[in-house]
Amino acid sequence: MLQDIIAPDLRVIFCGINPGLSSAHQGFHFANPTNRFWKVIHLAGFTQRQLAPQDEQHLLDTGCGITALVSRPTVTAAEVTREELRAGGDALEQKILRYQPQSIAILGKQAYTQAFGIRKVEWGRQEKTIGKTQIWVLPNPSGLSRITVDELVASYRVLNDALGQ
Repeated sequence: MLQDIIAPDLRVIFCGINPGLSSAHQGFHFANPTNRFWKVIHLAGFTQRQLAPQDEQHLLDTGCGITALVSRPTVTAAEVTREELRAGGDALEQKILRYQPQSIAILGKQAYTQAFGIRKVEWGRQEKTIGKTQIWVLPNPSGLSRITVDELVASYRVLNDALGQ
């Protein structure tokens, strides 16, 4: 099971759906070489340089963290059940209330809607908050997603700009 990269009062905690088999095997978040997470957060301005998955602890130095809705590794996120996502949403809410980051970025619309029982969602900042924490929904950087790197970066940059330094 992957450990959260988390601390109190972060700017943002990025919340993936669940670890892929590559991440579970290597022991690092977003470790599959086809996943664009590390490249996207760098190009969007969250990190000074592009970190490798094994550098994930350095995210804390940038005010960022990582968690997942579901800890069970799968080949694809489509294997995660609605019940797992709902339970993950409840657990995430408790975690966010404990650590109170400025924002939580849920990576994927379907993950957010199923985890929190919300019907329709747009990309970006949500009306709902968890305590004082803003909720943002951003596209998933998985290599399976058809969204381009440029579109991902633009979406993530909106969050980085909104958070300021």
